[in-house]
Amino acid sequence: MLEVGKQRARAQGLTTGLSWVQGNAEQLPFPDACMDSYTVAFGIRNVTDRHAALCEAHRVLRRGGRLLCLEFSQVSLPLLRQVYDAYSFNVIPKIGGLVAHDEASYQYLVESIRQFPDQESWADQIRDAGFRAVTHENLTGGVVAIHSGFKL
Repeated sequence: MLEVGKQRARAQGLTTGLSWVQGNAEQLPFPDACMDSYTVAFGIRNVTDRHAALCEAHRVLRRGGRLLCLEFSQVSLPLLRQVYDAYSFNVIPKIGGLVAHDEASYQYLVESIRQFPDQESWADQIRDAGFRAVTHENLTGGVVAIHSGFKL
């Protein structure tokens, strides 16, 4: 994935001012208070120790720095939840089998989404890691949510 990102950056003429680092979200290879923002999209769900990763995000952020986390979440609308559940468990793995020849990975995707905390519980975990002014915004009825928090 990192190599794909490098190729895309080069294709867009972004060749300076970027550092490409592969690391562990639970033990980031950066000094304290060195970043203004920390973003993660569709990745925190797969971290083994999410609390450790959130604490690391807090550690590397400068005072006033912002965490933004985009992740699959829990659908908040009852009718949409029923449709989404049926689609997730019955259609997504089958599409993964047909397109990627890997039904099991897509079954894991659906199951990992269901095991991820709901929006309020995730917001509480972000607060527990030291972030303040924590908010979240549901997108598509809660299929996805963006959580935000600040190091104050």
